[in-house]
Amino acid sequence: MIAEFIKFCVVGGSGVGVDFGITYLLKEKARINKYIANSAGFVCAATTNYILNRIWTFANHDPAITQQYLTFLGISVVGLGINNGIIYLFTDRMRMNFYLSKLFAIGTVTVWNFFMNYYFTFTA
Repeated sequence: MIAEFIKFCVVGGSGVGVDFGITYLLKEKARINKYIANSAGFVCAATTNYILNRIWTFANHDPAITQQYLTFLGISVVGLGINNGIIYLFTDRMRMNFYLSKLFAIGTVTVWNFFMNYYFTFTA
């Protein structure tokens, strides 16, 4: 489980790049609402993370890819709710920087996503 968690975090690091990049482009350049921009970045990162986690982290060959992806995405959507809740708490209530708040949110949601996907999405 420790090896998988380390790989999951490496994959998550690439997801952070996707997430922050898309969030930044939508929020700062396209001037889209911060929660919509955050959600779009998060969903794009979740999709790339699913592919990389399936292939590399868990070396999973389950033929029910659609069901597996939907399970992964469902867990990610709950994670997105947690993510947006933390961002709301830190930015709107505690007046912290948006991107610092987002970093805290990602750290928290990483733990949620790993254990839920370990036990439900990529089970043998």
